[in-house]
Amino acid sequence: MVGSKKHSTEEEAQETPRFQQKTLTAPAPFADETSCQCQAPHEKLTIAQARLGTPVDRPVRVYADGIFDLFHAGHARALMQAKTLFPNSYLLVGVCSDDLTHKFKGFTVMNETERYEALRHCRYVDEVIRDAPWTLTPEFLEKHKIDFVAHDDIPYSSAGSDDVYKHIKEAGMFVPTQRTEGISTSDIITRIVRDYDVYARRNLQRGYTAKELNVSFINEKKYRFQNQVDKMKEKVKNVEEKSKEFVYKVEEKSHDLIQKWEEKSREFIGNFLELFGPDGAWKQMFQERSGRMLQAFSPRQSPNSSPTRGRSPSRSPSPPWVINKTSPPSSPKAASASLSSMSEGDEDEK
Repeated sequence: MVGSKKHSTEEEAQETPRFQQKTLTAPAPFADETSCQCQAPHEKLTIAQARLGTPVDRPVRVYADGIFDLFHAGHARALMQAKTLFPNSYLLVGVCSDDLTHKFKGFTVMNETERYEALRHCRYVDEVIRDAPWTLTPEFLEKHKIDFVAHDDIPYSSAGSDDVYKHIKEAGMFVPTQRTEGISTSDIITRIVRDYDVYARRNLQRGYTAKELNVSFINEKKYRFQNQVDKMKEKVKNVEEKSKEFVYKVEEKSHDLIQKWEEKSREFIGNFLELFGPDGAWKQMFQERSGRMLQAFSPRQSPNSSPTRGRSPSRSPSPPWVINKTSPPSSPKAASASLSSMSEGDEDEK
C-alpha cells in the first residue's frame, strides 16, 4: 500500500507540471467549442470560503466580461486581479459581440474575432466565452457555474440601467477590481485622433492609398509634400551631423599633430643645447682642436746650451773669429755668450 501510494504521488507530481505548461503555452479554449463545464459538484460559496481555499477539483469560477477593444495593459491588469482574487480560481472571460457593442456602446476599432483572439492569448485567461450577454442573467450564471463576477466598482450605467451589476452586488457575487489610471481604449483613440495627420502621413509613406485612409485629394497632396519636406530636413540634418563629425575628427587629429610637434621640438631643442650649450660637446671638441692647432704653430723651446761647450775632442777647434753661418745662435743669450768668449780670446792673445 505504501509503495502504491508513493507511486501515485509521483505520477501526480509529473502530471501537474504538464498541465501548468499547457496553460502557459497554448491559447485559452472557447467555451462553446470545447464544452468546458465544471464537472465537480457546484455548491454555493461565500467570499470568505473562497479566500480560505478550495479543493483542487473545485476551483473558484470567476467571471469577467467586457468589450476589450484595442487590448492593452489596463485590460491585462484587470484580468490578473480577477485571476488572483482567490488561491484556487478558474477565470472565465466573456466578450460581447459587435452587434451588442455597437448597439449599447458604439463603434469599435477591432472586430469581434480580433477581440476574441486577443483574450485567448492573455496568460491569465482560462476560458473565453464568445457573444457574452450585456446583462448577466441567472440562467447564464448557472450554465457556466459562475461563483463570482469581477469588475471595477464604478457603477456601469447602460441599457437603461444605472448599474448593470447591481443585482450581482445584491446577490453577494460581486468582487471589485481596481482600474489602471492613465490607460484605456478611449485614451488610445483620443491619441490617434489628436495625431491623425502624423499617422495619415506615415501610412501614406508606407504604401496605403488615400482611399484606404479616407483622405481627400487635397490632403493627400499636402501630406505627400510634407513628407518630402521632412525627407529634405532629414538629409540636411544628416549632412550637418556628418560635418560636425568630420570637424571633430580634424580637430582631434590636429591636436595630436600639435602634441607630436611639441614633443619633437622639445627633443630637438634638448639635443641642440646638449651639443652647442655652455657645457656642450661641441665646445669641448672645439677647445681640444684649438689647443692642438696652437701647439702645432708654436712648438716648445729647445734647451739653453753654449755652442763652445760640449765640443767633440776629435775635432779641431775653429778660430773664435770665424762665425759658423750655417748654425746661427738659437737665442740672443747664446749670441751674447759667443761674443764674450771671442773678446776673452782677444785679451789672451794680447
